[in-house]
Amino acid sequence: MGANGRLSVVVTRRLPDRVQSRLAELFDVTLNETDKPMSRNALHKAMQTADAIVPTITDHIDADLIENVGDQLKLIAHYGSGTDNIDVTAAMARGIHVTNTPGVTTDDTADIAMTLILSVIRRVGEGIKVTQDENWTGWSPTAMLGGRIKGRKLGILGLGRIGRGIAERARAFGMDLHYHNRNQLRPETEADLGVTYWPSLNQMLAQIEILSINCPHTPATFHIMNASRLKLMKPNAVIINTSRGEVLDDNALTRMLRAGELAGAGLDVFANGHDINPRLKDLPNVILLPHMASATLEGREEMGERVILNLQSLANGHKPPDRVIAE
Repeated sequence: MGANGRLSVVVTRRLPDRVQSRLAELFDVTLNETDKPMSRNALHKAMQTADAIVPTITDHIDADLIENVGDQLKLIAHYGSGTDNIDVTAAMARGIHVTNTPGVTTDDTADIAMTLILSVIRRVGEGIKVTQDENWTGWSPTAMLGGRIKGRKLGILGLGRIGRGIAERARAFGMDLHYHNRNQLRPETEADLGVTYWPSLNQMLAQIEILSINCPHTPATFHIMNASRLKLMKPNAVIINTSRGEVLDDNALTRMLRAGELAGAGLDVFANGHDINPRLKDLPNVILLPHMASATLEGREEMGERVILNLQSLANGHKPPDRVIAE
């Protein structure tokens, strides 16, 4: 425990002011006001001295780090929903809880997915560039022709919370909705969402015009959208990825986009973090965003509230409610 018997907590990145103020009120907290990602050595030191740490997606907490933590570390309260950057199995073996912030960013991520769908199909990125570069010569009946959203076949890969949020939004636009999931939903849920299930991902890919990737990154989903599966898609198809960069083969996607074998892409995540394939950047039919799907003040503050709930539960001698269990 830290000062005054309060839980000792280390936060690895700068969080919204309201969240940091609340953390300081409740715990003996060490904040990262510089917002620079912690080095591995700094992370190691924090995990040797704190009762709990609050990491983010930029922190890679592997088995080696966990094997050398101090005996007092009881909780890794991840500030985010996906925990593929944490070796949950190794943590559980040491008796360390791992928690996340489930469901908080559903609406925000679904909003960005729809933004990308609309932006790519309607060529919004190209339109912005034309006007900002002062290359616009005026309206023309054949200029900047995109496509109509209504009636397009949207395939959703992973119909969890975010996938369902996308389905609800896409249905309002009159899109034809399809999905592939590890498990099929109940018939009444499918009817409510207006979605059609495909037990075969390959068969679904051959039929749809837009693919929204919304599955988590696991060993089973690494490069689930590889070159072979991308080649199953129609030349007029568009790829949208707001999940994890590792589930999509960026190199194969880039080759096919440059060869005209796919019509476009909207990406918010990348396999190598912020190190984006430079051959993607100069493609006019590609929209690239800086991992901002969850970047709303409301969402980030709600994430902080979930983290605080898990920390407070530990401090009160209870199991944190948002524990992540290794598969």
